[in-house]
Amino acid sequence: MDADTDAGTGTGADSGDRLRGAAHPLSLDALNFLLADVRGALGPYLNVFLVSQQHWSQSSVGVVTTVSGLLGLVVQTPAGAAIDATRAKRGLIVAALAVLALGALAIFAVPRFWPVLVANTLIAMVGDVFGPAVAALTLGLTARRLLAARLGRNAAFDHAGNVAIAVAAGAIGSLFSQRAVFLLVPVCAVLAVLATLSIPAGAIDHEKARGGARGGEGNTQDSAQPQGLRMLLGNRPLLVFAVCAMLFHFANAPLLPLVGQKLAQSHKELATAMMSACIIAAQLIMLPIALAVGRSADRIGRKPLLLIGFAVLPIRALLYPLSDNAAWLIGVQLLDGVGAGIFGAITPLLVADLTRGTGRYNVAQGAVATVQGIGASVSGLVIGVIVDRFGYTVGFLESGAAAAIALVTLLLAMPETAPRA
Repeated sequence: MDADTDAGTGTGADSGDRLRGAAHPLSLDALNFLLADVRGALGPYLNVFLVSQQHWSQSSVGVVTTVSGLLGLVVQTPAGAAIDATRAKRGLIVAALAVLALGALAIFAVPRFWPVLVANTLIAMVGDVFGPAVAALTLGLTARRLLAARLGRNAAFDHAGNVAIAVAAGAIGSLFSQRAVFLLVPVCAVLAVLATLSIPAGAIDHEKARGGARGGEGNTQDSAQPQGLRMLLGNRPLLVFAVCAMLFHFANAPLLPLVGQKLAQSHKELATAMMSACIIAAQLIMLPIALAVGRSADRIGRKPLLLIGFAVLPIRALLYPLSDNAAWLIGVQLLDGVGAGIFGAITPLLVADLTRGTGRYNVAQGAVATVQGIGASVSGLVIGVIVDRFGYTVGFLESGAAAAIALVTLLLAMPETAPRA
């Protein structure tokens, strides 16, 4: 029986998202939700905690974030290769969760420079396991005809987890202390381990999980060798998409910090609350967008949806300078839920299209994520220099210009990747 037909005969008959073998869709739902909680309880709060509560200098915080960020970028592609190669995908997730939990506990217990530097670096490195590993599990559990909807559902539960942890962290920080927020990580990590182990190891088709040419019920054909890593450089549509993704993140990454700075200038006492409102509202918009992308990507195609997501970004950047009013800035920021929501939901599906049959799905995902990270990292320096010298308006316009280049490149050079019926 064909793998795509066979793989859709699992449980959860009414979900429209049935998984292979004994795996239940709720296992992946819970895993995506909880992994967002694990990551979200650290990133946005660490810098604030170190500066405001531990009285670190900005340069010390910058060293920690830069070192951990760069090393995180370095391991993304090797992490993807390891996920492609191993049959212990659940074990990798569990091990990464253990490191995350221990790192958060170390930051909570000993918030001094070297322990925090080591812990945050390890957290950044193992954090690169989650996205590709969950995408691989999804590929190995889901029928091809149901993949777009399942990946959209993954993204929706990820956004729901981001909202939940933002609310929980805010409540714990208010009731107890900023430091207590880090104790959320081991709690969520334990729950995420249980969600991971609820997926039966035998339900995962490991050949399909790495984007291999064959796969099916009970398939153990690891003898089918994946293509060489040079396939990444020879895959022109993948390279075009990587360039577009880099430009998208180069333009998008500085926008929220710039909005936060403008809000802080005019509403210092409400700046944190306004930033939280921006983040939560954008995530709430991303949730239905991700579901809509999953349901329509096969019918409409990948490229039209991507063009919509890319087109929103230059519009956003051009709208910001029109007013300094807080309501206007927050309202425009909500458009991020549309652009980033489409991009996040469609990327793993598009990479799956471009690497089908190569056995290098997760390597390609890691490579694209690395290029995205480079674009986001470089943009912080570039936009900082521009704003210092020419002001916020020019900074927003620079991001808009980069976003427009990304849109034109996508329109002219990127082919449709959806398989023909």
